[in-house]
Amino acid sequence: MTDEAVLIEQLKNVLTKEKAFRVLMSQYKERLYWHIRKIVISHDDADDVLQNTFIKIYKNIDKFNQESKLFSWMYRIATNESITFINKRAKQRNLDIEDYQQELTSSLKSDEFFTGDEIEIILQKAIATLPQKQQLVFNMKYFDELKYDEISSILETSVGSLKASYFHAVKKIENYIKFKTD
Repeated sequence: MTDEAVLIEQLKNVLTKEKAFRVLMSQYKERLYWHIRKIVISHDDADDVLQNTFIKIYKNIDKFNQESKLFSWMYRIATNESITFINKRAKQRNLDIEDYQQELTSSLKSDEFFTGDEIEIILQKAIATLPQKQQLVFNMKYFDELKYDEISSILETSVGSLKASYFHAVKKIENYIKFKTD
């Protein structure tokens, strides 16, 4: 039995669930945080979404049917929680999602937890101009270094479609950066 299979078994057992969940959190907290942070931009918002993600994982672990890897399932939950969060925030502010994301990236310099330089801000602004699916695919492929089959499992999209999304995202980002740095 793999380590993941053992962990899942422990998570589904009432007697071992609490301890196994602490193990799960320590193993995946940082990776999920950074995935969420790339979507919601703000550190505080990422913390909130991460907490909601882990609550959902905890409540729904018994429904996990192991058709995908545990990591893929959790990433899907984190992605959906992040998208729900930014859509809700944009709606509260009467902005469409693209305008809201541009606003978020504009505030990066004042974020005490942001450690990037000027080119990182330009890159984040470029990513924010992409359609949501292209943003997700770009972030997962470029930053998280996930393989297309992993992204396919998380986003429930074909590998071919993901490759096309990534290709178009890269082209748009290159054009944005070239325009901003000329």
